[in-house]
Amino acid sequence: MNVHSGEIYGKQTSSKFVMYNVLKVCKAIITLQNIDNPLSLFETTAQKLATSGYVRISQTPYINTQITGAKKKKAIKKPTRCPYTLDFLEARADSERPAAILPDLFTH
Repeated sequence: MNVHSGEIYGKQTSSKFVMYNVLKVCKAIITLQNIDNPLSLFETTAQKLATSGYVRISQTPYINTQITGAKKKKAIKKPTRCPYTLDFLEARADSERPAAILPDLFTH
């Protein structure tokens, strides 16, 4: 499984669908950031990502333009792309949250 910085992965929990940005890929370690809570970071490996039920949602990065509070501004890295760039393949701008995968895909 090839994982690249900027991709978005998601996982279905019992109550909701959670999405994560891939912040950094360094050798075997992948750093993920929760889209809904930018201060929530964790590290994993590609093998654990695949076996834990994470699914790649998008190869287009997600950049939140609705930042509030001084602490959150410091925690978020400077974007390398314009957040308003429209990706015609994904049919959304970088500042638009990706659509969640339909729940029936997880009923197998």
